[in-house]
Amino acid sequence: MPDWSYQTLFRPLLFKLPARIARSATLHAMGGLSRIPGGSLVIRTLGHMEVSPLLEQKRLGLDLKYPIGLGGGVDPHGTAQRALAQFGFGFTEIGPVTMEPVRSDQPIVLDRAQEAIVYPDAPVNDGLAAIVERMRRKRDHPLPSFFRLCPMPGCTPGEALVQIRSMLKALNPFAAGFYLDISEDSWPSDIIDACTMEAVRLTKSEAADKPVLLYIQPDTNEEAIMARLANINEAGIVFEGVVIGDAITVGDSQVVGRAVRSSVLQKLKRIRSVYPAESFTLIAAGGVHEPQDALDLTEAGADLVQLHSGIVFSGPGLPKRVNEAILYRIVSRLPAPPLPSFWQGWGWMCLLGIGMIIGGIIAWIIAATTVVLPYDLSFLCTDAETLASINERLLPFMSHDRITLAGTMLSIGVLYYQLGRYGLRERLHWARTALMVSGIVGFSSFFLYLGYGYFDPLHATAAAILLPMFMLAMRDRKEEPYRRKTNVANNPTWRMAQRGQFMLVVLGFALVIGGITISTVGVTKVFVPEDLEFLMTSPAALDSANPNLLPLIAHDRAGFGGALLSNAIALLATALWGIQQGARWLWWTFLGAGTPAFAAAFSVHLYIGYMDFWHLSPAIFALVLYVLGLLLLYPYLMRPISASKTDRA
Repeated sequence: MPDWSYQTLFRPLLFKLPARIARSATLHAMGGLSRIPGGSLVIRTLGHMEVSPLLEQKRLGLDLKYPIGLGGGVDPHGTAQRALAQFGFGFTEIGPVTMEPVRSDQPIVLDRAQEAIVYPDAPVNDGLAAIVERMRRKRDHPLPSFFRLCPMPGCTPGEALVQIRSMLKALNPFAAGFYLDISEDSWPSDIIDACTMEAVRLTKSEAADKPVLLYIQPDTNEEAIMARLANINEAGIVFEGVVIGDAITVGDSQVVGRAVRSSVLQKLKRIRSVYPAESFTLIAAGGVHEPQDALDLTEAGADLVQLHSGIVFSGPGLPKRVNEAILYRIVSRLPAPPLPSFWQGWGWMCLLGIGMIIGGIIAWIIAATTVVLPYDLSFLCTDAETLASINERLLPFMSHDRITLAGTMLSIGVLYYQLGRYGLRERLHWARTALMVSGIVGFSSFFLYLGYGYFDPLHATAAAILLPMFMLAMRDRKEEPYRRKTNVANNPTWRMAQRGQFMLVVLGFALVIGGITISTVGVTKVFVPEDLEFLMTSPAALDSANPNLLPLIAHDRAGFGGALLSNAIALLATALWGIQQGARWLWWTFLGAGTPAFAAAFSVHLYIGYMDFWHLSPAIFALVLYVLGLLLLYPYLMRPISASKTDRA
């Protein structure tokens, strides 16, 4: 469920449901997908969260791939942990955890205007026994987990310490560390301080090799926080840091949302001014709804951030966007590496693209004039006049196949040239992956020409010339992080771009299906019913007129299907992974790649009179998606990112 589908389709639907039902349905869907064969690959493919060593941190005795954590309130029952772990998180919080289950019948309320979630004022969870059983039964992701331990509501300080000891013993085998959340409102502040101190001491003794962090809610009195930390230090108890939580108490409820951010920022700055980053970890868990929020928190002193309500309101792509924003801040302070030379890899891809463009132009000219080539006629053992006499619509029909193939070749050429020049040249991982998969499919589709026993010497020659270029382009395997400024705000331009990306991704998937279908038909039935209605004949009649005619037409159809599939994969991968604000070249790439393909498809159908609506409906649907995608993406891709932090939703 990436942002382009979440913002466009799923969020409007889910926000109409009761919050508990919407959360359960979403998590069960993601969890179910991650558990079926290939499901995790689908999740990774849609999100494509790249790992960069620049984001890795050595914190709390752990090697964290990403500085982003998953808050415990997102998936309290552990339904979709395996799926969520692939969104770009470096660690997870599990909790709150209490000795006994804590239930609540009160509804969870979404405040859309304030981007807030209102929970019952209780540490609602499944209880220690259920959580331990869950960890034993399905530990299905590699991320380190921190358990947030809470005493039962209404217990005494002595009972709280006994409960914490029991939870420590039970959870220690599964824990990377612990958050201690001791904030009983009915206790005096000095009792809370004393209990907290003993809880830290107890945790350090029971889980000697595990980091311990204090969990403090954002609305806790700032002076009380500093006094509590000072008391623990004066007692000589070593603990690793503080988690500033994600909820404030309003009446009988806990509110999680954007409004928490200001309180978290204030406490971060105060704590960091006393405790240096080298020996003390600060985790900010509240108010991150867009990448700029995370940047502000890290600038204020947070070493790590956790996401909760931002996942609900911004979408599951938020951790990836935050990672990209933090990565850009890092690389912007580093010297840019030299660009590779033209012949090191990317230049060969540009030449391959130019070769495809030239080949597409030549193919279009031939298909619009003679249609068939001498070796085609040699294979048929006939001449053009005899071929035309078999069926007056036969040559126009073959022209229709070959011109659409030419338009597809032009589209591939534009995509390959642009991805080589702007993607491979900057050594972007997603661009190399897109070209690799598309190229392998494209060159492999040459063998579809043999599906009916026809060997095309021109296509074989072209493949023999272009394949070495592809292999030379793919030899440079070095990768660099994206060095251009990324989007950091959930502003209207970004929201509109999600709809535009949705259109192009759907277009890409539709073309993939179309390419597979056309290839399959080409090497099996050869024709669809609408083709035979246009030709006013049957396959048997054509075969009786010339037994080599069907293999020749099948070769055209299968070749077009393979080229369309290769083109669709490059387009789909670019739409899925490459869209970044201010990437003007990408908008021009979409325009340049789509225009010749659609122009070829519609012009040849109009010219030969093959205007069956059902036959053209997929192309019309694709054109609508294409135009809408370009229009909706235009402001996002063509306008530079504002330098102002005030450009927010």
